[in-house]
Amino acid sequence: MDFLTEIKERAKGKNIRIVLPEGNSERTLKAAEIVLKEKIAELVILGNENEILDVARKNNIDIKKAILVNPIKDTKFEDYVKTFVELRKEKGITYEEACKLLRDPLYYGPMMIYKGDADGEVSGAEHTTADTVRPALQIVKTAKGVSVVSGAMIMITKKENLGYKGMFLFADVAILPDPTEDQLADIAIASAETAKSLFNINDINVALLSFSTKGSAEHKLVTKVINACKIAKSKRPDLNIDGELQADASIIESVAKKKAPSSSVAGKANVLVFPDLQSGNIAYKLVERLGDAQAIGPVLQGLGAPINDLSRGCSVLDIVNLIAITVNQCLMYKNSKK
Repeated sequence: MDFLTEIKERAKGKNIRIVLPEGNSERTLKAAEIVLKEKIAELVILGNENEILDVARKNNIDIKKAILVNPIKDTKFEDYVKTFVELRKEKGITYEEACKLLRDPLYYGPMMIYKGDADGEVSGAEHTTADTVRPALQIVKTAKGVSVVSGAMIMITKKENLGYKGMFLFADVAILPDPTEDQLADIAIASAETAKSLFNINDINVALLSFSTKGSAEHKLVTKVINACKIAKSKRPDLNIDGELQADASIIESVAKKKAPSSSVAGKANVLVFPDLQSGNIAYKLVERLGDAQAIGPVLQGLGAPINDLSRGCSVLDIVNLIAITVNQCLMYKNSKK
């Protein structure tokens, strides 16, 4: 069973409710039909009901099993507005401003999650990453103990002897251009949790990458990675995290034995944390194109609830896959709260 099939199978029948704020998107509704038919998730589709149903009718899309919610008409709108005012009182938001923002499905979706009326969200087919992340940060905020949101890419390679059956998680590839030591540590921690939820294993090995392995070079950029590793270990001693490691030392056992023989991560890393956005973004695209690997994502991590962002160039299948991934994150999130 391939990775995406496994992800979907794990999601089926778990009664996880995913909110889709782009209800007037044809691609979103086509994906919703597939998700509902395969019982991958329960869906709440936001927007004007007549507009949603009109798009569905014109394209012969069956979304009868979805819950349609128009924020303006929803009986919970008033309660949500009051909650939002309370959440943003330090920013001085007024009742009128809160009403205006929550009429927007991109704000209403995260509020549904915050209030327990949904478990996760998938957006971005018609909006930018900033449009998705901004409301999420204002409402569900970042996860406890995490200071930053980052984007992880699932890389499926043909090297089944490396990583986890050829799979790796690369981060950050999407959000933060130049993380501080503390932020880099939080990205490592969040990446470990993402890998656990998606790979469905406990054997997660996180490598903080650099152009140096265990002191082979001295530079402030190397020191930053070393310090980030120390911070991550102090925050989460239960996680197997190590650095600084060069890319080859992190994934190739023979190289690891020479360069970092005492490392518990070197040679078997399945989560690769890059020192900045440039290196992470460049690396995943090179591996995808030159290494003939499959890149899935990015998956947002570090938020207080599973909320994910699509590329505006996404396909219907991309949306289905990201909904399934979000369901798996929701399951891990719920288990962590028990």
